[in-house]
Amino acid sequence: MKAVLMAGLAGLLFAVGLGLGGMTDPAKVVGFLDVAGSWDPTLVFVMAGALGTHALLRRLILRRQRPVLAPAFPAQGQARVDRRLVGGAALFGIGWGLSGYCPGPALTSLPGGGATVLLFVAGMLAGMGVFRWWESARASAHAPHVSSP
Repeated sequence: MKAVLMAGLAGLLFAVGLGLGGMTDPAKVVGFLDVAGSWDPTLVFVMAGALGTHALLRRLILRRQRPVLAPAFPAQGQARVDRRLVGGAALFGIGWGLSGYCPGPALTSLPGGGATVLLFVAGMLAGMGVFRWWESARASAHAPHVSSP
């Protein structure tokens, strides 16, 4: 229960930060991404603030033996850039550039949003479902087949 409350509090804090930073305004985000046109650099300050906060707090957090609400920190994996990562990043960027929404701001905008944000979230959830189905089908196709006697 404590973990759920903390996750809710973190989500609420994240949503407030997105709203205060202007990340829930698709026009502002598209203006930020339009570096070849009428570029709006104000979101640079939001990103710099987030990166600075992360850089400071990460050092403090990793000094702990374990996280507050989990038995251990996640294992640091080998970061590998492959076709899947590049393809996913490209799809994410295209979707973000076309709509001005990425998942966090879209979910934050849902309560007061109109048809556009509802359409984006529906499309995002459909895409997640298709990806999950595709991954499951792919894993089944590559799994060893066990023949019964």
